[in-house]
Amino acid sequence: MTGKGEAPRWPGLGPESQSAGGSLLLRKGASRGGRPRVPGWQGLCPRYPCSEPGSSENFPDTCCRCSAHSPWAFPGFQGSRFGDMSASVNESLQLQLLEMEMLFSMFPNQEVKLEDVNAPRNIKRYLEGAREALPPNIEFVITLQIEEPKVTIDLQVTMPHSYPYVALQLFARSSDLDRQQQLLLNNGLASYIGTFDPGELCVCAAIQWLQDNSASYFLSRKLEQEPSAQAKPVKNTFLRMWIYSHHIYQQDLRKKILEAGKRLDVTGFCMTGKPGIICVEGFKEHCEEFWHTIRYPNWKHISCKHTESTETEGNGKDLRLFHSFEELLLEAHGDYGLRNDYHMNLGQFLEFLKKHKSEHVFQILFGIESKSSDS
Repeated sequence: MTGKGEAPRWPGLGPESQSAGGSLLLRKGASRGGRPRVPGWQGLCPRYPCSEPGSSENFPDTCCRCSAHSPWAFPGFQGSRFGDMSASVNESLQLQLLEMEMLFSMFPNQEVKLEDVNAPRNIKRYLEGAREALPPNIEFVITLQIEEPKVTIDLQVTMPHSYPYVALQLFARSSDLDRQQQLLLNNGLASYIGTFDPGELCVCAAIQWLQDNSASYFLSRKLEQEPSAQAKPVKNTFLRMWIYSHHIYQQDLRKKILEAGKRLDVTGFCMTGKPGIICVEGFKEHCEEFWHTIRYPNWKHISCKHTESTETEGNGKDLRLFHSFEELLLEAHGDYGLRNDYHMNLGQFLEFLKKHKSEHVFQILFGIESKSSDS
């Protein structure tokens, strides 16, 4: 956390959040090395007996519709029975702000990258009553440097609104691990996080677990890569996806697409405007992760129109039609008014496809037969 008199390390979260969470971290019931522990409460909400996912099924003393009977863990709490506790969304969001403050204090050199830099500020405004709509979840990536062996791990984190009373979404990724070892690493991390009680903050603990336990997964990967006289070439599926969207205008969406393309080992392009066309190619698992990333959470007017796949024993470099993942900007025509209702020059797009040996896709995308310039 920041020191006394020191400005917060990121906008929208002031020193008041520290005092708001201080009583929680020091409250009774701490267990397993000082981690806060919230005992269960037997019974249902007296107003709304419910069992919706993310409420009383995961944490029996949490009502999904009210929290009037549970003023706990924050300044002014006068109760003496921990059995009367219940976690509201507001309480969960305050804990999330507290944990983010701790993370930015632990990683002051840009290792924590927020998906939306305004997310903490929006949550703080919501808690202060300045906005009515529930803000989006906090999503971020923490880059961890592992000393032995010298490798890097990216830990992707999504905090549901009711975290830490529902499960945190974590995924660890490293280019130095194959898919199987990465799966084992994440299974181990999930098993560890599963030992936490509802109400316990666990991002910092997940980071410590990766720093303490990830080395064995990298070492086993290294042993598997040792040359063997009987080793057989491993076949991988090389995939190319052609994605169609009604339009692609928003700057934040375009940025998200480009960042996903550059972060993953994929090539292709994103044609902005109306319509929006995306082509992504690479190993199947990378393309599918790209597809999941750009669709989440609610991009509705988008579909994968066509896929092309082939088996390969190499790195797939000779199968690629594109050298990198870039944004494609073409001439447009139409109304340049407030609606941005203009269409991209499909003739130019057809020439682009011809240049990259993909003319056949034009009819698949638009239902129009391409007219060759030679005819």
